[in-house]
Amino acid sequence: MDRRWEQAVEANPALFDGPTVVCAGVSWKDPETLRLAWYRATYRLFLLRRDPEHGLPVPSVFVSVAQPTDDGRLLVGRGASSTSHPGAWQLPGGTMEPTRTGVALDTECLRRHAARELVEEVGHVVASEALELWTVTRGHHGSVGVHFRAPARPADALTEQYARLVAAETAQGRTPELDRIAFIRSPAELGELGGTSVNVLPVLAARHAVGVSS
Repeated sequence: MDRRWEQAVEANPALFDGPTVVCAGVSWKDPETLRLAWYRATYRLFLLRRDPEHGLPVPSVFVSVAQPTDDGRLLVGRGASSTSHPGAWQLPGGTMEPTRTGVALDTECLRRHAARELVEEVGHVVASEALELWTVTRGHHGSVGVHFRAPARPADALTEQYARLVAAETAQGRTPELDRIAFIRSPAELGELGGTSVNVLPVLAARHAVGVSS
């Protein structure tokens, strides 16, 4: 694991071996309650997914925000080269970090983290309590995504907030986590953007399209 991390950092010096949450399992406590078990690790553990000899699933836990526009579109962003999914289209969001000892990693904790990610990646501030739990996905390696939906906003306002964020980050010598944003109505429009997308985004885009048309 350490050897592969050194190789990865040599290829991409922007990588950061920060604390993260790994899913140890999910189960239904009752028809309305999904229970998630987790443990603490750092990002280098995820490199074992690609090891031909010691390949492990190492499922992550992440959050994202479906930010709709008032004309029925959905905001998506393309990951910068410094991110874990460079060049891939995705919803604003990120991998969960461990909570402090004695602090539960529950829905409210996930909701607050999702609100922070929306600010950090798009520049749009929304109160965490305004985020509605939307859906939960299970993607590659068994990773669990908890997805929230924000109140609709005009696309022009979101674009302006993102432009201000990019200018501020660039002025500080930092690279924005999303190097581009776009607005889509359907998985078909996602495909027209070109490039790749994270594995759960087509499913989420389809869910959004159904919600708009219903």
